Amino acid sequence: MIFLFCINWQQAVAQDKIISSFDLLKTSKAPISNITIINIFPHDSKSFTQGLVYHQGYLYESTGLNGKSVLKKMEIKSGRVINRINLSEQYFGEGMAILNDKIYQLTWLNQTCLVYDLLSFRETGKLFYSGEGWGLTTDGEFLIMSNGTSDIIYLNPQTFKEVHKIYVKDGDIPVTKLNELEFVRGEIWANIFQEDVIARISPQTGKVIGWIDLGQLNAILPRSERRDALNGIAYDPEGNRLFITGKFWPKLFEIKVQNQKQH
Repeated sequence: MIFLFCINWQQAVAQDKIISSFDLLKTSKAPISNITIINIFPHDSKSFTQGLVYHQGYLYESTGLNGKSVLKKMEIKSGRVINRINLSEQYFGEGMAILNDKIYQLTWLNQTCLVYDLLSFRETGKLFYSGEGWGLTTDGEFLIMSNGTSDIIYLNPQTFKEVHKIYVKDGDIPVTKLNELEFVRGEIWANIFQEDVIARISPQTGKVIGWIDLGQLNAILPRSERRDALNGIAYDPEGNRLFITGKFWPKLFEIKVQNQKQH
């Protein structure tokens, strides 16, 4: 079932105040945006979401946990799985990106990126990197990776060698724990580990050029000890749609970002 949300009391308040508990929002000079919920779709509450990508009408998701990590292709409205592959138990799945008809899926501690054919989901190779793998996206030329620090690393998609690196800061303050990434209208958008915000980042400078406060989603989701952090951003450039979910979340949200407000 799909719900079209009108702005209720909580949403109206959200447009004029910070809901997120993320401390940096209280001192940041970057503008802060709130959201309006457009639709709510089902999402597998057993999925420990680590990466989310929109591609040609479908969502692709990478999930984590050793022995439970998967890569899957899903219908948006129903959540029905179209294709799926289970990772070997040694791998903890992380962020993912699609580029040139290939799926690239990071692993957390194995320093290994698994490469698949987009149509068949057949594994076609492995690429290797140093450190931890967290988030992954692409600008159409390079793969762009986070590793849980304030670094964002541009990678050659053929070799996975570092091309260059940017350091993410809000003013003079490093923004660490950068997690799932998405390239949206010429910007890098990043989840922050265990926080209900998205950082909007300049790909050229690493400067935080804005924040998106997603705190109101916690009031809508059912209370559960199992439900974990916000982690999943997918952007549909043709339809200008934005999809959001999280680890063990039972819902996938289509949202619209409101005009940013200085504070």
